[in-house]
Amino acid sequence: MTKLTLLCLPYSGASAMVYSRWRRKLPEWLQLLPVELPGRGARFGEPLHTDMRTLALQLAREALPTLRAPYVLFGHSLGALLACEMAHALRSLGCPEPVALFASGTAAPTLRAEYDRGFAEPKTDGQLIEQLRTLNGTSEEVLANRELMSLTLPVLRADFLLCGRFTPVQRPLLNCPVHVFGGKDDRATAEQLIGWSRETQGSFSVDMLAGGHFFIHEHEAKVLSLMKGHLAVHRRRQQQPVAAVS
Repeated sequence: MTKLTLLCLPYSGASAMVYSRWRRKLPEWLQLLPVELPGRGARFGEPLHTDMRTLALQLAREALPTLRAPYVLFGHSLGALLACEMAHALRSLGCPEPVALFASGTAAPTLRAEYDRGFAEPKTDGQLIEQLRTLNGTSEEVLANRELMSLTLPVLRADFLLCGRFTPVQRPLLNCPVHVFGGKDDRATAEQLIGWSRETQGSFSVDMLAGGHFFIHEHEAKVLSLMKGHLAVHRRRQQQPVAAVS
């Protein structure tokens, strides 16, 4: 049976490694492919980006030569915006749209003004550390580690600029289904999450999970279960034979 390739885009300050645990927990028909962004992980020596569409087009061009099987895009926070832009970039390069787009933990592209207020200008180290503290995803021990922070903060600063300087553009809507995950205690509002429905002519859903911004780690099993459920439905539909026209 046809496998699906699951391309996963990381959140601000993170590398592709944040999805490595998923590989052992996905069904055999879902092949995980974490996408590493320039300036981190195995691509640490490459320049960081601060323009979302330029980065999305670069990633799409890099992925295109090996993207053979039907594929899915997933992104959390910054990664959700990047996944959406990558879907458009891949389409512009002649690639079919994804089987589905999963957007997790952030406001829709057309509802960014309030969500990204204050992120269009570079933040100081102190402001970045305070932002990490409010997201409750980094221990105080890590925040106090100067060596580790010296590596993390430049990446985080660039990633915040990616979001803060992002502006929506008029273009044809996607046709693929869009599935949104949100944290009940996260700062993305219901309106901001439902706004993702404006990105597609296809089907749309929102699933709310317990937890704050990093609910994808706090409730990993639930996130993966929801994803597998949505994709199993789309996969069955794609595999149904087309009736002959008499």
